[in-house]
Amino acid sequence: MFLRRIVAQCPLKSRRMFSSSSSHDYASSIQELNDEMGFIFGEIPPNDGLTSSVSNGYANNEPHLSCESKRIFSSSVSHNNASSVQEFNKELESIFGETLPSGPPSSESNSHANNEPHLLSGNISESCFELTHTGNSGEAQMVDVSPKESSKRTATAVCKVILGKTVFDLVLANQMAKGDVLTVAKIAGITAAKQTSNLIPLCHNIGLTHVQVDLRLNHEDFSVAIEGEAASMGKTGVEMEAMTAVSVAGLTVYDMCKAASKAITITDIRLKQKTGGKSGDYSWGQ
Repeated sequence: MFLRRIVAQCPLKSRRMFSSSSSHDYASSIQELNDEMGFIFGEIPPNDGLTSSVSNGYANNEPHLSCESKRIFSSSVSHNNASSVQEFNKELESIFGETLPSGPPSSESNSHANNEPHLLSGNISESCFELTHTGNSGEAQMVDVSPKESSKRTATAVCKVILGKTVFDLVLANQMAKGDVLTVAKIAGITAAKQTSNLIPLCHNIGLTHVQVDLRLNHEDFSVAIEGEAASMGKTGVEMEAMTAVSVAGLTVYDMCKAASKAITITDIRLKQKTGGKSGDYSWGQ
């Protein structure tokens, strides 16, 4: 149908719909529609009103279009605007399969075009990464890494725990009731890295060759900066081990200090960098 060709060929910014209940300038809208059809077919449609399917040169050049769709609007005719708009909306409804909203939504908010991925301008990059932890039917699965070659892999993750001045001063003076906050959190992070596969269901049980967790007090924002590093010689990465280490270290800081404040915030948990593996090296912000 004629309108289907318009929808398929118009760029995303051109997909707009009309409503007879709107106070929109119909003459202007019709002119815009003719301009866009001129853009599609390479020339401006004739200004001879609502032409029939027999005399419409544009439609005659498109034998695959249905008779009822072979019509071009013109702002110079005294056609019933409301009736034309109603016919136009019915045509669009037959394409999209539902009643159109009243009013002319903008190209950004056009739900019909946005819900049709094959109509969107531009193509999705063919280099998009695939989710490896889901099967063909969407079920969860553990990735088989047996075909991979063993290589050295490292990962570094960071985390911040915002204490507040009162708790910060207590930690700095090592006066928390539970003892040395930073040392306990450090040991907790190292232990957690070695237990990652028990905590994260689809992680592989890998042999770590190195784990290091460092905690540093930051006087500027009364926080604890945590950095964790993991390394292995294996077939899969150690990003989760590094992130698990800093996450559990942060939780341990909270546990050690929660008697003094419940407003402690654990934030900014992220991968800082990684090396090795098929995906290559990665650094945050690069």
